[in-house]
Amino acid sequence: MSWAIDLRGTSYRYPDGAGALDGVDLRVGPGERVALLGPNGAGKTTLLLQLNGLLRGTGSATVAGLPVRDGVLRELRGRVGLVFQDPDDQLFMPTVAEDVAFGPLNLGLDRATVAARVAQALAAVRMSHAAARPPHVLSMGERRRVAIATVLSMRPQLLVLDEPSSSLDPRSRMELIDILSAIDATMLVATHDLPLAKELCERAVILDRGRIVADGPCAELLADAALLAAHDLMLPSGFDLSRITPREHPPAGSRASMPA
Repeated sequence: MSWAIDLRGTSYRYPDGAGALDGVDLRVGPGERVALLGPNGAGKTTLLLQLNGLLRGTGSATVAGLPVRDGVLRELRGRVGLVFQDPDDQLFMPTVAEDVAFGPLNLGLDRATVAARVAQALAAVRMSHAAARPPHVLSMGERRRVAIATVLSMRPQLLVLDEPSSSLDPRSRMELIDILSAIDATMLVATHDLPLAKELCERAVILDRGRIVADGPCAELLADAALLAAHDLMLPSGFDLSRITPREHPPAGSRASMPA
């Protein structure tokens, strides 16, 4: 099988010697949506940064069909769309449209192709109306949607999101879930938002102290209160997990899948 993510024995230590990942084995198949769960400091963000070579640990890593090594990082980063927790780390151009165009332009695509990609990416995240606006005047939810558009314009095979619902109000959060559920791509979603994980992802992986401690159907892991408590995870008080219906994948070739 060709894996979208194939990590074998991945370990990482920061320059100060602090360990972040300890022998992680993780395989994600094409089209899967996987929630990456765990307490603060578990190593979730460090793991995400391994996927496009922003951090390089030990072990074997093949992502989106490419080994994570020197010489292929430019191509790898075109295939892996990484959305940071803080959208302000991703948005730096004078207008929304210029931010979304930045990646495709750096691929050397012609202006007409770039314009089409920008229009399609902004439509997919419901931000077409903001194309000419400066990102800094947008709400947090809007900036996060634009950040997603900046990676969708690259037509990634793998979409990687770090705490996508962080700091969002309920309406913005639901809009985000609607948007993500309509995107036809393999996804790895690091989140503390367990209801979002249940709604969006069919599989969950729990990471704690740099190791994977559980891996299975999302609904089953979230129903295990003892497992969650052991790793500092908790559903909202009084929350009824059975009320959440997982979202279906969009049909292949749909608008939001952004075929090349």
